[in-house]
Amino acid sequence: MAALPEDLRSALDAELSRYPQQRLTRSVERLSTRYRQGGAASAPILASEVDVAAYAGYRMPATYAAVHAALAETAARTPDFAPRTQLDVGGGTGAAVWAAAGVWPSLERATVLEQVPAAITLGKRLATRASAPSVRTTEWRRELIDPAAPLPEADLVTLSYVLGELPDRIRADTVRRLAAGARTVVLIEPGTPAGFERIRAARDVLSASDAAVVAPCPHARDCPISPGEDWCHFSARLSRTGLHRQLKSGTLGFEDEKFSYVAASSVTASPPEARIVRHPRKRKGLVVLDLCTDAAVLAETTVSKRHGELYRAARDAEWGDAWPPTTRPG
Repeated sequence: MAALPEDLRSALDAELSRYPQQRLTRSVERLSTRYRQGGAASAPILASEVDVAAYAGYRMPATYAAVHAALAETAARTPDFAPRTQLDVGGGTGAAVWAAAGVWPSLERATVLEQVPAAITLGKRLATRASAPSVRTTEWRRELIDPAAPLPEADLVTLSYVLGELPDRIRADTVRRLAAGARTVVLIEPGTPAGFERIRAARDVLSASDAAVVAPCPHARDCPISPGEDWCHFSARLSRTGLHRQLKSGTLGFEDEKFSYVAASSVTASPPEARIVRHPRKRKGLVVLDLCTDAAVLAETTVSKRHGELYRAARDAEWGDAWPPTTRPG
């Protein structure tokens, strides 16, 4: 189970304590309704300082968990990639900057592009409490996402939970622009059918660039999932703090954040033979795994006790894991 780093958790708690709980709750309710409606935003969704604080308390932990999971898998597939610079586009309060610093200690400098001044202000205040130098020294720029405008070059470029807020007509050009100045680009969207379709379209754009798809797909061929019939997504479970539970009116001590993502890189990658794309189905003496394979097909494999240590690995395997294990048991 994922958890916010202690420095980010305490920074969030300190910032949220500046506002009455009732005001935060009202903003959370309004924001929840807006995000459920979906669609491109005609105006900034975060309209005030309390909106930004409510958003950070309500969504930043889940965003951090999803982005961290996607970046960690990207790092596992590109072991020689040690980025020094990061560009986070549409970065809100900086969840992706915190997540990247937790995955790559090599990061020295980060830049966040964000259009909402209050989000930049809060992101800066949170960053001052970070233990990672790349987070503390992040450069924050107020900018709109414009596919025609030049972007700073960076080793790592991230765009999380933003594609769905962009008009359809500029999404492909935006993805091309992101990939043009990066060694590795990672895009994350909600783990919904609509979110996956945006990721699938972005994957097609990235596949036509100089970069190669490195995660989560074990191949660079066309996606084998039939449009409209299913969708590829993963889940990150994170623990909730007391304040996080209050904002979400939740009783559980954890939540599951579903997300879809794609990572492409010009760095040499080591793709897995397959990836588990559904919860493993465990029966007495066997485990059934649904896989997306390096042959670009969906397949089902059964691992039984007669497979020895591989069976024990299958019992421990989780949705989203590479298969078989990197180091084959036995």
